[in-house]
Amino acid sequence: MGKSKSSADAANSQKYGVPFYGAAWFPCKHIASPTTKSEEVKGKEGDHKDQSVGLGDCVVLAGGGGEGRSGIPNAVVVAHFDFSSNTLSPEPVAKHNTGSDLPYRMSIHPRGDGLICAMQNDCSRVFELDKSNTAETHKLQIKTSEKVLKQLENIGQQLALVFNKDGSALAAGGEDGKLRVFKWPSMDSIFEESEAHSSIKDLDFSHDGKFLVSLGNSGPCRVWDVTSSTVVASLSKENDERFGFCRFSQLSDGTLVLYVTAMTGRGGSILSWNTSTSKRIASKHVVRDSINAFNVSSDGRLLAVGTGEGDILILDSNTMRARTSVKKAHLGFVTALSFSHDSRAVISVSMDSSARVTRIEQEKPSGGLSLWMIILVVLLAVAVYFMRNTTIPYLQKVST
Repeated sequence: MGKSKSSADAANSQKYGVPFYGAAWFPCKHIASPTTKSEEVKGKEGDHKDQSVGLGDCVVLAGGGGEGRSGIPNAVVVAHFDFSSNTLSPEPVAKHNTGSDLPYRMSIHPRGDGLICAMQNDCSRVFELDKSNTAETHKLQIKTSEKVLKQLENIGQQLALVFNKDGSALAAGGEDGKLRVFKWPSMDSIFEESEAHSSIKDLDFSHDGKFLVSLGNSGPCRVWDVTSSTVVASLSKENDERFGFCRFSQLSDGTLVLYVTAMTGRGGSILSWNTSTSKRIASKHVVRDSINAFNVSSDGRLLAVGTGEGDILILDSNTMRARTSVKKAHLGFVTALSFSHDSRAVISVSMDSSARVTRIEQEKPSGGLSLWMIILVVLLAVAVYFMRNTTIPYLQKVST
């Protein structure tokens, strides 16, 4: 069992006054800066060093109180995390109020081409993050992009938004069960499926962008070939399972694995599937509570689970054993979580307006065990040596 942590680590947990529904890492080296574009230091073969990397790592959070008169704002918030001190900035480094529009779902472009939010009142908006024209550290701005996504206007609530890994395609899944896939940034339609599910809850692209997995409130989990716009696999439930989240992962040998979370009377489980055969590889019961958030690290080695009790659990994908666990990381249920790009940490958010960065315990090298084995072998060799040197003379003496 991995190390269990307390939720009392105040430095890496902050409240920003907004109930959050979305969270993601935004590497600051991708943030546009009018002052640094001309300051890029060119290297060999066209490589360059962006001066804005000194800002460190940023997390982007989205949510709010909705259209009511609760006084709770709707906003996109940027906070800074310092890995060296394990500290999340106590105040946002940037914040953009979205008025009466609640950012209910969010997806960040992997190359830094802004972020897209699905609002609760039928429209999607694009935001850009800029480093302001100043030398001050952490001075960022969030602004509404001039890009208008007419293809996503007046189409109803979108419950899932996801870019593929290289940012060339965007998929949107609606509450009405309609699946839409577009080229980015042109927003030309790749394909549409009006009855993908009764209602789409989750989407994810494979690493090469060839496949898209969709999951709904009912029916099987479906894997789509993006080029042919056809279903290539249908993954069915068993017994009383209720599917929750779906994520692709590419193993080191190139095998494409699909993880799906499932709830039963026992609690939450993680299912793994071989997408080429549509067969289950394994099913592992991981929590007695509900799984309210789920994600996979970019290298496929780690799985992250957020529960209805506010707990965070980081699992090794090979053994399904806990590497790190945090009880009561949040006072409310976890609404979203995301791995940092280097898989060193996870950002998690909750309806209690809190955000927390959980550092992941590194695996200890097995050298300690090997050292003890070497010592044991040496002791046995010494024991055998002394036994031979005391027993043989004694036997020679007795024989004479």
